[in-house]
Amino acid sequence: MTPRLILASSSPRRRDLLAQIGVVPDDIRSPDIDENPRKSELPRPYAERMAAEKALAVSRAEGEVVLAGDTTVAVGRRILPQAESEADVARFLRLLSGRRHRVHSAISVIDAQGRQRVRCASSQVRFKSLSDEEIAGYAASGEGIGKAGGYAIQGRAAGLIDFLSGTHSGVVGLPLFETRALLKAAGIAIG
Repeated sequence: MTPRLILASSSPRRRDLLAQIGVVPDDIRSPDIDENPRKSELPRPYAERMAAEKALAVSRAEGEVVLAGDTTVAVGRRILPQAESEADVARFLRLLSGRRHRVHSAISVIDAQGRQRVRCASSQVRFKSLSDEEIAGYAASGEGIGKAGGYAIQGRAAGLIDFLSGTHSGVVGLPLFETRALLKAAGIAIG
């Protein structure tokens, strides 16, 4: 019997990405955790910890598999949080303009027996050198609000990015190669 899949995320992007590999969660349960980085915590371990804690934070019945993810945007050792306003988006884009940054996309799967596995895919992204008008226009679009680092690569920001090394789906919010492997290992049927 195939276990039920619980997605520990309310992100519509994660649901859309799962659909790309033929996976539809049986239920969606949003975790409620403290997402503040610990003092001196580096970006990749932070993303991995967030994914693991999100998976553990949702209720899980016997026989259910839980999938959680976290996407962290980092400039060097600095973690950029989700943008909460147009001003945040503009500030982040000024920082990211013309330089490479990393996107760490971590996933955690708790299998039906309660074993937890965490994987992380890291990508490098570079925005072209952005003009003040481009920054203001993107910020005013509202697309970057609520997104880690203040942008959505699957939207208008795609036209501003001149370099990507790694996984596009990971930058969007769920690295599909790693996700598929962990879900298959947990007994989730994937075509």
